[in-house]
Amino acid sequence: MAMQEELNQFERNEVWDLVPLPNDYPIIGTKWVFRNKLDESGIIIRNKARLVAKGYNQEEGIDYDETFTPVARIEAIRLLLAYSSIMNFKLYQMDVKSVFLNGLIQEEVYVEQPPDFVDFKNLNHVYKLKKALCGLKQAPRSWYNRLSKFLIKNDYVRGKVDNTLFVKKFKNGTMYIQIYVDDIVFGSTNISLLLVAFITHNCFSPFQARSKPVPI
Repeated sequence: MAMQEELNQFERNEVWDLVPLPNDYPIIGTKWVFRNKLDESGIIIRNKARLVAKGYNQEEGIDYDETFTPVARIEAIRLLLAYSSIMNFKLYQMDVKSVFLNGLIQEEVYVEQPPDFVDFKNLNHVYKLKKALCGLKQAPRSWYNRLSKFLIKNDYVRGKVDNTLFVKKFKNGTMYIQIYVDDIVFGSTNISLLLVAFITHNCFSPFQARSKPVPI
């Protein structure tokens, strides 16, 4: 069942804890969103379900503070593509699976138990979030903050003008990483640096990709 698969992902990612209903805290609703994954012939090959938060019920200063997150401009992506062409190196693209579930929540946020998955032994309980849910106003910012901190910890330098570009210089080349929400574009002037990153999985090790990186 697609819904159960989604909740299993929540458990693996340690997204939330079931807690007694708190006093004086707003409880954000949840809902299921469904879509079908099609193959190249348009045939349904998989049913997908995503649990989302009803973020439109959030109150600023209570269950969220800041929402702004940098997003790569199309001009910045084109510039990186042009630079890779001039320097004659390939760029690769990857999607992060369940991207917002990787974002750490700083605020105290509570959500309702998922529809059709209510624990009848704990009807007066709700979920306290540790990770962001799709639909929360701060979800994109939470994901960007975690990814950028991970890259900076691993010696990448964030661009001063473009905060979605991260660069790491080695003795034998340079790695470039551009972030566009759950899409990550990356490449290197030295193919051996990419091979090491792929083999050791140290480039994006905390985050699971939907599929293998593909060349652009």
